Amino acid sequence: MDNIAGKTIVITGAARGIGLATAKTLLGKGARVVIGDRDIDVLESSVAALSALGPVSGHPLDVTDRESFALFLDKARADGGGRIDVLINNAGVMPVGPFLDQSQKSMRSSIEVNVYGVLTGCQLVLPEMIQRRSGHVINIASLIGLIPLPGQVTYTATKAAVIGLTVALADEVAEHNVQVSAVMPPFTNTDLISGTTTTAASKPVEPEDIAKAIVKLLNKPKTLASVPAPLRFTATLAQLLGPRGRRGMNKRLGLDRIFLDYDTSARKAYETRAQDAQGVREQAD
Repeated sequence: MDNIAGKTIVITGAARGIGLATAKTLLGKGARVVIGDRDIDVLESSVAALSALGPVSGHPLDVTDRESFALFLDKARADGGGRIDVLINNAGVMPVGPFLDQSQKSMRSSIEVNVYGVLTGCQLVLPEMIQRRSGHVINIASLIGLIPLPGQVTYTATKAAVIGLTVALADEVAEHNVQVSAVMPPFTNTDLISGTTTTAASKPVEPEDIAKAIVKLLNKPKTLASVPAPLRFTATLAQLLGPRGRRGMNKRLGLDRIFLDYDTSARKAYETRAQDAQGVREQAD
């Protein structure tokens, strides 16, 4: 089954990382792709690079601003012949470090982008999908929402929220023949993990792996998908452990300090961007 060729697929936060890799993959599958990002210069560069692969356009987007999101979707509809077949809520930020060191600004920024942005995207695009009885929303979550780690308190809270809202919403709109899914990657080789030290247990997957999972979801929809798939079972087992077992497992796997002990200088540029992730910018840091 091909639910991609000829479809208009919209991706938020897609000038880099997972979103950009997904755009490339979907263009290769024959989709029309519209990407949004708050960093205009990076967005324009990415659209120029993607244009050789197929029909693509890009527009400024601040997912924390409902008006900005609505305007972006209007432009996406215009680019896509009046409809949006798929929305991929990919935009996200991941500040790390001890919880007591996190600023109010950082926590609010994470919640606004990672949770409110997803809720807003869903609320703005679902009415047309429900009306025509077709469409798919895919939210990029994280396995950290199922396997919490120290140094990731706020991020864990936001991704657990995305997993929960996806399941609830999927069941709410199922009667309208509309799909809602979440992809749950582990550590992914993007700017989000800059400055951290990976171990055998935390070896990152590539953005292209997430893109492949999205293709699979579009052609064979289900509510939750892990990347790689077996990690879903690992996460389920981890949730059954008591406090001592959970902490012991994390320590043995080298996961207990990965987001507490990191190279602050190597991570500085990303942290600055993540902690103030609202508003459209003409030039990225």
